[in-house]
Amino acid sequence: MPDQRRDPLTRITNGLGSPVLGTVIGIAGLVTPMIGWAVDRVNLKVLLVIQGVLILVLAAGHLWTRRAYIHLRRANNLKAMDDARYYDLVRAHLERELISDYSEIADGHLRVYASEVPRLSALLVTTLSDAASEPSQILAADLTTNPQLLNQRREYIAANRRFTEAGGSINRLFIAYRDDLLKQDFAAALLELIGRHRDIGVTCGLAVRDRLRADEAVDYVVFAGAAVLVEEEQGDADYTKGRSSVYFKGIDRWRNRFESVWGSGAHSAPRALQAYESTARPMLDAGTWDEARAASAVDAL
Repeated sequence: MPDQRRDPLTRITNGLGSPVLGTVIGIAGLVTPMIGWAVDRVNLKVLLVIQGVLILVLAAGHLWTRRAYIHLRRANNLKAMDDARYYDLVRAHLERELISDYSEIADGHLRVYASEVPRLSALLVTTLSDAASEPSQILAADLTTNPQLLNQRREYIAANRRFTEAGGSINRLFIAYRDDLLKQDFAAALLELIGRHRDIGVTCGLAVRDRLRADEAVDYVVFAGAAVLVEEEQGDADYTKGRSSVYFKGIDRWRNRFESVWGSGAHSAPRALQAYESTARPMLDAGTWDEARAASAVDAL
């Protein structure tokens, strides 16, 4: 987390919302007219100006607090609950969770879990169009160990389709282990998934996991220059597992990482996929899968 002491704007805004400042101003507001009454020589206009400045500062602090902080409505009558203590403990727990989440997102970071991940992924795609963010592009690196998982995220794929139909572009990099690429079932599921993404206008590429550095073989999606969704724990088909983080700062680092693996020209990820596909598809279509031939194709990428 950045050091707020080095941020003048943060110091000023925190000061405006400070209860201490409000108390000091309130006391000063009471003391000022008393001083004017006690000291006959004090100019009344000066006192009015000081009083006006104090009121303006107090009002500014109040307005800033309303804009910068979430205000939670409390129960009007706690005793009206059947079990007031139980209700209060649950309310406090939920408030702590809410405040924790919003504190994180205020710093440009948000954590999501299990079933929230595909729903948030779709939201990030949709919001990209609504915000008209530039460039109108999504860069997705998918650490593909089970192609069926991504195939089942219908809401996310539908959001991708709407995005490309609106003129946006998507580059999706499938990162697979060498041994997986040699298996007939895996190859069939992967190429089916790739075909589905191509149908909605996605440009697909392939990279072999064994040849990438650890920091390159990560599941993440870059949304224009606005956000990046990083998958820290891969989910399962039932959405009982999975953990991701969304970052709204430092996006260029992830974009550069993607582009370095995606490559260009003859050594690009789309060309690698084309070379693998030219060997794998005919064998799958003819039912003559040969791991040795598949291995030669993968090793030549």
